Amino acid sequence: MDTIELRDFFQPLRRWWWLLFLSTAIAAGSTYWYINQQPVRYESRTSAIVGGAINDPNPNSAQFWLSQQLAETYADLLNRDVVRQPTMAALGLEWLPPYTARVIPNTQLLEVRVTDTDPERARAVAEQLFQQLIRLSPTGNQDQQRTEFVSNELNDLQTDIQATKEEIQAKQDELATLFSARQIQDAQTQIAALQDKLASLQANFTNLLSTTQQGATNAITVIEKPHAGDPIDNKFWLNILLAAAAGLVLAAGGAYLLEYLDDSVKNSDDVEKHLRISTLGAIPVMSGKEKKDELVMLSSPHSQGAESYRILRTNLQFVAVARELDALLITSSAPGEGKTVIAANLALALAQAGRKVVLIDADMHRPQQHKQFKLINNIGLTTALLSDPIQINPFLQQTVAPTLRVMTTGPLPPNPAELLGSQRMHDLLERLKTETDIIIIDSPPTTAVADTAVLSTLVDGVLLALYTGCTRIEMAKRALAALDQVGAHVVGAVLNRMPTRGSGSYYYYYQYNYYRQYYRRDDEMADSLASMTPPSPYAGRAGDGRSRQRRNGSGDERVDIFTQHATHKPEK
Repeated sequence: MDTIELRDFFQPLRRWWWLLFLSTAIAAGSTYWYINQQPVRYESRTSAIVGGAINDPNPNSAQFWLSQQLAETYADLLNRDVVRQPTMAALGLEWLPPYTARVIPNTQLLEVRVTDTDPERARAVAEQLFQQLIRLSPTGNQDQQRTEFVSNELNDLQTDIQATKEEIQAKQDELATLFSARQIQDAQTQIAALQDKLASLQANFTNLLSTTQQGATNAITVIEKPHAGDPIDNKFWLNILLAAAAGLVLAAGGAYLLEYLDDSVKNSDDVEKHLRISTLGAIPVMSGKEKKDELVMLSSPHSQGAESYRILRTNLQFVAVARELDALLITSSAPGEGKTVIAANLALALAQAGRKVVLIDADMHRPQQHKQFKLINNIGLTTALLSDPIQINPFLQQTVAPTLRVMTTGPLPPNPAELLGSQRMHDLLERLKTETDIIIIDSPPTTAVADTAVLSTLVDGVLLALYTGCTRIEMAKRALAALDQVGAHVVGAVLNRMPTRGSGSYYYYYQYNYYRQYYRRDDEMADSLASMTPPSPYAGRAGDGRSRQRRNGSGDERVDIFTQHATHKPEK
């Protein structure tokens, strides 16, 4: 993947950086607020074992398997009302805090975890859950007094058994020291009696033990008593980080979706890729004084906006090398894309370079040039076409620029397309070409009316104005298609209102710096030479209306009506 593809891939993220930042900040901030609003939660844990296989020195697999199955059953009972309701009744609660009951895999252990904002309540609930579960088990149904009695009897029997064993051992030791037959017989009789007593005691102990839960398979024994809950780690920063990451991912997806749905012209790459024409200039977004006075060539001659029009002027000079531009039509694909302001400032830029310029307002639907230059509009193009005068000067109005004259629309006719496409319009342009260096024509939007298509056949080139970020690619294609149908020569496009900051500004800064460094010297030289070079002997001479060239003997320089100064012949 080359750098251009990488730039295109990250371009939506650069363009919508504020959306990414805002979404990430909102996600992280809302998560931070939500976590801080939550009370501290505590967890209490208790464990119990099912069956007595753990205490049997020789357990078998059947005991383990049965205990595990019983543990699964008891874990399910802990989540049912048969245990929950008695627990709430015993604690005097109307609800139970969240808890989990599970069997530790491959064991007979039951584990209960209770989470609550009150650590003591969490401990009490965990303890009571197991107490209610034990009461449901077979060993838990025994009478409490009976259980205590049996336990005491077992303790007594265990003491008697131990005492009897000691007495038998003492008699056996005494028997080894006797020599009299009578004494030996009496000792053996006593030992036999003690052994019968021991057997009876052991039998009674075994019988009582079988009635208790000690050693029973279906018995529950608490092995880990609950304690006051410990604070739960809410993973504060991890949750905020995850929320911020989720917000960033969603915003990035939204940025790519918006970029996919946005079919507007954003930079020169879009112009070359979709419209197949070159970009001759980029006019930046005006601000401050420049925004109030749109004629930046007069109000702010040293601003970036004025410099961009000089760049456009220079680029048009190089276009004129291949094909002379005596008459240039400036149009747009739709209304409101800034063609009028571009035409006025370009005319001023050409006039400031010493060219004789005539600016014609041919937009007979929404004329604006008389407002830009603060001129009257009672006479102009329509009156000149209808009267077919011998002299054209009375219909041209002088501006603050000595070499720039403006022909306003004049009274608006009902049939502008027929009037602009007439032979008189053709003759008018030809006569103006003999008296000036270049004609700039401000025309209506191409897709709105047919006037532009008619005018494009009478000029040497068409410059298409595109509103950066607003002009739809499909609309621009339709405008180019309409011009192509009549055989118009589109010299290129100019991007209007190009952002100077943010993701969409990289083209403007690249273009501005590049041309400033590469062409600025030539442009300044052109302006200085224009002031020193006398007018061309061919200027104002009648003929075919095209720019003419005069070469010296070496052929290294030329004098051009369009440039009115000597320029080096471009190297091939």
